[in-house]
Amino acid sequence: MCTFILKSYNQKSEIEKPHFFILNKGNNSGKPLTVPCPNCFVIQFQSEEEKEQIFWLSYSLWQSKAFYPLLRGSVIPFVVLRDVKSCLLDGLNKANENPAQFEKAVEALRSLEALEKNYKQNLLLISNAKRMLFYKYIS
Repeated sequence: MCTFILKSYNQKSEIEKPHFFILNKGNNSGKPLTVPCPNCFVIQFQSEEEKEQIFWLSYSLWQSKAFYPLLRGSVIPFVVLRDVKSCLLDGLNKANENPAQFEKAVEALRSLEALEKNYKQNLLLISNAKRMLFYKYIS
């Protein structure tokens, strides 16, 4: 069983255990982050394997908009700590029911993320090539 500590992020405290951050304000609430921001929770683990498992679980929950029904607030939507924790625990229980299928889905998600990163890099190169083409004709 994976154990974790989920709490509000404080910039003044140092975190020594394996950890990642979860955005808690805005329409992207629930998004896992590798670097902290002012509006986030920190989630700490005992081992790096637990961190990776929960990171991809929270990423898949965010992608599937599982945190969307939990949003509160009228102007700036936000999600509260206990809702994130209960959502993660529910997802962890479902992932532990069939761990082989979960690992297969995580590998597919990782490959899709790598493919998306590659496509974004290619689009950036194409836009730079367009800009350079116009610079050639202007100068």
